[in-house]
Amino acid sequence: MQPTIRSIAHLCAVVALFGAAAVQAQTPPPIQRTVVGKGDVSVPGREAIVARVEIAAGASVARHTHPGDEISYIAEGETELLIDGEPARVVKAGESFVIPAGVVHAARAIGTGPVKLIGVYVVEKGKPLATPAP
Repeated sequence: MQPTIRSIAHLCAVVALFGAAAVQAQTPPPIQRTVVGKGDVSVPGREAIVARVEIAAGASVARHTHPGDEISYIAEGETELLIDGEPARVVKAGESFVIPAGVVHAARAIGTGPVKLIGVYVVEKGKPLATPAP
């Protein structure tokens, strides 16, 4: 039995679809936050969340806010930090930054590799760690 052109085309389409899905599944998200610790702080209704954060090389993190303060240390790479109301600035490995609660900000990995940082967030309990901003 010889395959028809239609069945070969169908098979090619299925293979292409699965191939595209496999490539998409292998593409890391632009930002990955992994919570490594959390605990109560002395301010009622707040908690500290410690996270390992990685921004993929060349990726941008969309504008967002946190329900509390962010204190971060850049362990590797460099990022352009965009905080509403402030000029853009570059933060490099070995440097830190603080973003007050509710302030809209974004970031972009610059250089050739990813940006890896440790973020400490002192936030309101029960709220999402990050919320998209317009």
